[in-house]
Amino acid sequence: MKILFVLLGPTAVGKTEICLKIAQRLHAPVINADSRQIFDGIPIGTAAPTAEQLSAVKHYFVGRCKLTDYYSASRFEEEVMELISPEGELGALPYGIMSGGSMMYIDAVCNGIDDIPTIDEETRRLMKQRLEEEGLERLVEELRILDPEYYAIVDRKNIRRVVHALEICYMTGNTYTSYRTNEKKQRDFRIVKIGLNRDRNELYNRINQRVIQMISQGLEDEVRKVYPYKGVNALNTVGYREMFDYIEGKCSREEAIEKIQSNTRRYCRKQLTWFKRDPDIHWFTPDDLDGIMRLIDKEIESA
Repeated sequence: MKILFVLLGPTAVGKTEICLKIAQRLHAPVINADSRQIFDGIPIGTAAPTAEQLSAVKHYFVGRCKLTDYYSASRFEEEVMELISPEGELGALPYGIMSGGSMMYIDAVCNGIDDIPTIDEETRRLMKQRLEEEGLERLVEELRILDPEYYAIVDRKNIRRVVHALEICYMTGNTYTSYRTNEKKQRDFRIVKIGLNRDRNELYNRINQRVIQMISQGLEDEVRKVYPYKGVNALNTVGYREMFDYIEGKCSREEAIEKIQSNTRRYCRKQLTWFKRDPDIHWFTPDDLDGIMRLIDKEIESA
């Protein structure tokens, strides 16, 4: 593969429609870089590609994992690199397309991720049990003792990050910090990043309308079906947390919908803050398809 075109941007900006047009133009499949669309059984809440879209263009990493499966950005990097390697299924293609909004997954492929050991099941069960029995505050204090350097920079309210760091400490006997080199890996293909953005008010309106559309498509029924798995990491995301609260009687249905809209807008801001740090992204509005295609043609000509 000579060039990997990476289409990125905040949630609800319109990546799917543009991605399909690019894929059809280049006669190339799509590598999905949405960390929740990877899981099966939750297509409505994750705004996964429809059956029609999946039949129009071949997609990878959509609905391939069970909700109970463990998946991570490092595993995503490994599997994507294998897929597009010279010996991989897509290795013979001149161009590839990766599209999504999951910041860590995109960075893992574009820049590489630290070679952090995979947690074994015994350690994962142990830390899950300790979290349930002792609570996050106790684990945060333990992280302060075992890895003070990471403790100083981690979001101490982020359960997943605190627990994962402790899992590394327990399983390896080393600090989590010792595995974080932050060295950019060299790739043998060119990476062209195309960012999509809209006027903020327009984007927020699209987010609000998408949530309403999800509700009309049956989000509540979808959430009720996966409720028995509410503790798995795949469901620790916007849309499911709020609907779980509604199902448990902690808020009304209207309040849950408003919270989904509000938390999605907050996540959108987080995505844009992350992406705008990257000077290599070529920014467009989704309406400027001609401009996007001109950039793609230019990159192909110079390859």
